[in-house]
Amino acid sequence: MDNLTRVLYVDDEPINLLLFEQMFKRRYNVITAESGFKGLDTLQQNNNIEVVISDMKMPGMTGLDFIQKVHGLFPNIILYLFSGYDITPEIQESLEKGIILEYFQKPFNMQIIDEAISKALNNR
Repeated sequence: MDNLTRVLYVDDEPINLLLFEQMFKRRYNVITAESGFKGLDTLQQNNNIEVVISDMKMPGMTGLDFIQKVHGLFPNIILYLFSGYDITPEIQESLEKGIILEYFQKPFNMQIIDEAISKALNNR
């Protein structure tokens, strides 16, 4: 398990955290956090997380706010954003600036996510 890529998934809905972990636990060492604040704490305590995927709509700190903070603090981490909604101008701008690598729409598509992570890790 220690040789697997560490992926942090941040979402305020416990069912989504559980689903993501169940879908990807054989491919990645999945770590979850239920808010952007807890996600930042997790990153401070784990310096070997390579990929962060965050839900967009969360109370307290949006996924985009969280991702932007992570990008500033940990510029080498690969960042992705999830949402059940259409892409916003702010998300589009983050894509264009290279802050987030890709934007995924819910529901989860395991193959698309896995291919995006694999491609990004291979291009490092």
